[in-house]
Amino acid sequence: MAKKTAADSGPQPSFEEALKRLETIVEELEGGELSLEDSIARYEEGTRLSRRLTQQLDEAEKRIERLSENEAGETSTEPLELEERPGAPEGELPF
Repeated sequence: MAKKTAADSGPQPSFEEALKRLETIVEELEGGELSLEDSIARYEEGTRLSRRLTQQLDEAEKRIERLSENEAGETSTEPLELEERPGAPEGELPF
């Protein structure tokens, strides 16, 4: 039988709530005050949150479009190609 996790029950937190929870987990782990068992549980929860947040960001990136105008003055939308700036830290937004 599959093990039931917190992610399986109830409504999912918003992106912002999940990100805040992940930040809290990182702080708790860095604090070193948790028992080994609690540290492992927080690590597992953080890993699940990180995967979910990454998936949501990937999905959002696919939905971003740019409004453009052609030479005839007609407007259309096209996928926004994000270009990395030279010297910018990896993962930093280009604006």
